[in-house]
Amino acid sequence: MISRPGVVDLTRPSNFQPHTGAKRLVIKNLRTTSRKDIDEYYERTWADLDAALTSNFNREQPATPLEVLCRGVEAICRRGRAEQLATHVKERSKAYLEKQLRPMIEKEAGSSNVDTLRTVYKYWTIWNEQSIIMRSIFCYLDRSYLLTSKDSLQLEDLGIAQFRHTVFQKSKAKGGKSLGSQVVAGMCDLVEYDRTGQEDLFDASLLRDSIAMLHIFGIYGKSFEPLFLDLSNEYFENFARERANSSMKDYITSCDKLLDREGLRCDTYNFDSTTKRSLLDKAYYSLIEQRSDVLLNAEGLSKLIDNGMMSSLKALYGLLSLSKIQEKLKTPWESYIKNEGSRIVRDKERGEDMVIRLLELKRSLELIIRDAFDKDEAFTYTLREAFSSFINDRKNTAAWGTSNSKVGEMIAKYIDALLRGGLKAVPRSLVFDAKDRDAAEKQGQGSTGDEDAELDRQLEQGLELFRFIEGKDVFEAFYKKDLARRLLMARSASQDAERNMLAKLKAECGFSFTHNLEQMFKDQELARDEMAAYKQSLGSSSKTGVDLQVSVLSSAAWPTYPDIEVKLPDEVAKHIERYDRHYKHKHSGRKLSWKHALAHSVVRAQFNKGTRELVVSGFQAIVLVLFNNIPADGNLSYTDISAATGLVDAELQRTLQSLACAKFRVLTKHPKGRDVNATDTFTVNANFWDPKFRIKINQIQLKETKEENQETHERVYQDRQYETQAAIVRIMKSRKSMTHQNLVAEVINATKGRGMVELGEIKKNIEKLIEKEYIEREGSSYVYLA
Repeated sequence: MISRPGVVDLTRPSNFQPHTGAKRLVIKNLRTTSRKDIDEYYERTWADLDAALTSNFNREQPATPLEVLCRGVEAICRRGRAEQLATHVKERSKAYLEKQLRPMIEKEAGSSNVDTLRTVYKYWTIWNEQSIIMRSIFCYLDRSYLLTSKDSLQLEDLGIAQFRHTVFQKSKAKGGKSLGSQVVAGMCDLVEYDRTGQEDLFDASLLRDSIAMLHIFGIYGKSFEPLFLDLSNEYFENFARERANSSMKDYITSCDKLLDREGLRCDTYNFDSTTKRSLLDKAYYSLIEQRSDVLLNAEGLSKLIDNGMMSSLKALYGLLSLSKIQEKLKTPWESYIKNEGSRIVRDKERGEDMVIRLLELKRSLELIIRDAFDKDEAFTYTLREAFSSFINDRKNTAAWGTSNSKVGEMIAKYIDALLRGGLKAVPRSLVFDAKDRDAAEKQGQGSTGDEDAELDRQLEQGLELFRFIEGKDVFEAFYKKDLARRLLMARSASQDAERNMLAKLKAECGFSFTHNLEQMFKDQELARDEMAAYKQSLGSSSKTGVDLQVSVLSSAAWPTYPDIEVKLPDEVAKHIERYDRHYKHKHSGRKLSWKHALAHSVVRAQFNKGTRELVVSGFQAIVLVLFNNIPADGNLSYTDISAATGLVDAELQRTLQSLACAKFRVLTKHPKGRDVNATDTFTVNANFWDPKFRIKINQIQLKETKEENQETHERVYQDRQYETQAAIVRIMKSRKSMTHQNLVAEVINATKGRGMVELGEIKKNIEKLIEKEYIEREGSSYVYLA
């Protein structure tokens, strides 16, 4: 049938009947459960859970599957019996631990503490496994009721608390002691076995697990730590007492190893950080602070330094630093430096090596500070103070029979050796290593590793000692004397090094100190210009057999030299006279004083095997030229040579000795021997030969004699007296009136830069000035007289 839109066909039946209501549903075969059946289910579930606990405590598999047991726990908790179930589990666990587990532990525990510890840990492991199973079964109870209960512990905490209470508080082991006390004692015994090296008794895993067990129980700090620290303190005391009489090296080594082992043990077996800190504090007190007399023993420290025991020195500093008493090491450190330095300064037999030995000492001490003392500036400062002390100690100076600083003299001679010989004069022990070179370069002492930079560093090391000297006048006198010799004899290894050293001295001591030294260099330059002008004035006539070189020096700047009479060869005398006329014509009013003792020459000599050039002194050249006028097989007696040269005996004997008795013997002495006598005769050694074409003959007369050395010291002493008097006059002129004590203090302060003056000398100079009427005495004061 076709319906049209908008028309409803009422003849067709419809299923939509909104007003007829809901239809009735009928369920067939539905079983109903009675109250009796429900109670039986919960009773059966409770019994299954209790049986599961019994099986777990007997270390057996529960008969009921865990899934069923877990659903049963949930059902009981949902029925409102969670508190009853929690109480039941707690009581069953307590009963098991006290009536079953504890007796087994007490029965199985051995007679020793370690055996008891091992047994307790074994049953703790068993109980821990049983607790895990219990938490799996009663997880719903644990996560619902117990989680929110204020009066009940969760199962994990309950198991820990019950085991701790049963074993550590109630139980008794064999001998009447509690299991807990034996457990802690057993742990301490294991530490003792490790300390004493009883490897067969020590059980590392048991100690580690025991520490973890006590941490779990929360009794580590209360039960174990106090006993462990007390026993450790006793051990440290005995350890220190037994080794107190051993050498410092052995004591340091044993203490260092002990501390390393104690710290490593704490880290390895998970001791608390507070335990480790307290343990090491007790060790520091017993081993270091109470035994500081051993660690700070001056004799022991000296042996360590003398034997170069860097590792022991480093360990010593480390030990003292642990107790914050490393500053106390400065006292024996300073004592060693003063004693060793004084011993070197007073050693007359090895006086020539004084500066080298002092530099070696200083280098070794600086390496100790760098590599062993952690670059501690306090020890560097003490090093400088100690060096200054023994270098300026008058007792050390008196050992040489002089009132002046011997060290100042020897430093000047050492620098002279460096400037003459370069790096060849530097001992291998003083050559900088890589670390030293880097440090020196950072201080601007040389940017490369070449010879010039190394020589500059060595000169700087010499100046390090120079800075310790309170009186610089002795150094100045000898340095000036040696510089003059180097310049006049052309013996400097490097002109750059000479000027570099002069710049260092000027920066260190000021312009007045180097004024005369700089004038010496200027005189050399002027002399070269003067010589060039002289040769130019000669023209073609200058080409003769003698090549004359003259250095004109100003007497004020240069050292004084004695006038020694000598008869010069005619040709040489002619050239000298010609130059004298040239100079006086150019510089009217000036007078030349010829110092033939400083002259040196290059003589060409003909021997049987060939020609050689001999570098000799002026006196040696004068003697050699005499043999040109005698036959090849002829000889000259000592008397003949003396008459021909006009030299005094002392000079002539030294000259002949250098030519006939030294390394290069161009003359032969008859009879043979090292001493030259008035009866000796001399001939030319025609068979002389050396592979070098130019040979330098040792100039014995240029070496400093004992008398010259004493004369230099005496001149320094006299100059110091004049400077002292000048200082007194300047001070009194400015102050007009001063007490004796104040005047002495001012004079010492004013003159210490040049040289220390004794109080007696100051008093003598004051008396001299009173006699000269510069000042006068009024009571206890002095008054300046204008």
